[in-house]
Amino acid sequence: MSELQIGFALFVATFLVLFSGIPIGFGLVLISIVFLLVFGDPGALSSVSSVFIGELSSFALLTIPLFVLLGCTIGASRAGKDLYEALHRWLVRVPGGLVIANIMGCGLFAAMCGSSPATAAAIGKIGIPEMIDRQVPARLATGSIAAGGTLGILIPPSLTLIVYGIVTHTSIARLFLAGVVPGILLVVLFALYAWLSSVRFDRLRQGGGSVPETYTLGQKLRGSVRSLPFLAIIVAVTVFMYTGFATPSEVAAVAAFMALALVVFLYRTYRMRDVWPMMRDTVRESCMILMIVAGAAVYAYMMSYLYITQSLAEWVFGWGLREWQLILLLNVFLLVAGFFLPPVSVILMSMPVILPVLQQSHIDLVWFSIVMTINLEIGLIHPPLGLNLFVIQGVAPQVALRDIMLGVLPFVAIMLAFIVVLAVFPGLATWLPDRLMGAGA
Repeated sequence: MSELQIGFALFVATFLVLFSGIPIGFGLVLISIVFLLVFGDPGALSSVSSVFIGELSSFALLTIPLFVLLGCTIGASRAGKDLYEALHRWLVRVPGGLVIANIMGCGLFAAMCGSSPATAAAIGKIGIPEMIDRQVPARLATGSIAAGGTLGILIPPSLTLIVYGIVTHTSIARLFLAGVVPGILLVVLFALYAWLSSVRFDRLRQGGGSVPETYTLGQKLRGSVRSLPFLAIIVAVTVFMYTGFATPSEVAAVAAFMALALVVFLYRTYRMRDVWPMMRDTVRESCMILMIVAGAAVYAYMMSYLYITQSLAEWVFGWGLREWQLILLLNVFLLVAGFFLPPVSVILMSMPVILPVLQQSHIDLVWFSIVMTINLEIGLIHPPLGLNLFVIQGVAPQVALRDIMLGVLPFVAIMLAFIVVLAVFPGLATWLPDRLMGAGA
């Protein structure tokens, strides 16, 4: 068999194994061993264990369990409710203010948590019932939370960008900075759509509905004070990382410690029954991600050893595609892959093939990280298999899954349009890291 035929067989086998229910990390190792035995030299198996262990010995991987601990700690607290309540008090008089408060709450919570499903669940539990009780259309209520939750893998700190940086050997600090402006712009675009939809809905019902709540300035300030300590975590991450005061791993440790301290002192969650779920979830999620990272390293080694990666890259270049055609092809691939696999898995499995193509085409890896992340965000909410859709259905069982799916479609359209804008204006992603850290790949 030729290398391309082996690559096609590998593609089919990978999807069959992953959809069989085998944990992704171990499934990738199993596939690698089988293909090395069948198509390679059995002597190549001697390197599998060293590749697996060697990948886990990277100091940069410390950022993963520490940021996971940060996310689990924030997720287990009432930080999401406090953020939502503070924003709601300030935006209550704005048309669609309740929806906008939820979207902004998702953005801020995502910046601390870094997990899209966790953000959708935390804000959705509070926000969706509140919006429906105040006669916000169910589709807008659920769609805004599902879409807002996806910001967790774009706005730093982001586990997705950390894994991308490790795989492509790109500065994690630069990737974090690249996600700031696109993340803020997506929040603004989501909020603008919510405002326009709410104005239209208010006109259709001709002023009907409940009387808006009112809050005094003192109530608004008191609501904000409780959220300020958590916003300090975002400031600390930003200052420590981008001033060069600490490495990403050290920043992750500081942020996790701050989150634990705030949860203990602010919410009195120091009892074992409160702390245990946070630690359990941290260990479970960290081990899952690290096993995928190590398994993907073995998978990449197998593809390189069998010359699959190089052959696929040469095959793609043989098409003679222009840069915009190549980018369009990669976007379609990532979009489809995101329907079926978690973002971390897509990055680890696809980048060994995509990276040589990007490098030979001189495509900016920092810019592509944001394009890739937004594609994976769309995969999290795109019907019929988007993970966030089922998260929202779990926290809002009173809303039909069909309405949730229809509610996210406008937000999917916004993100697809934003990818086009990024392609036309790549500086939206690269300006801030170049400005603060100097131009560079």
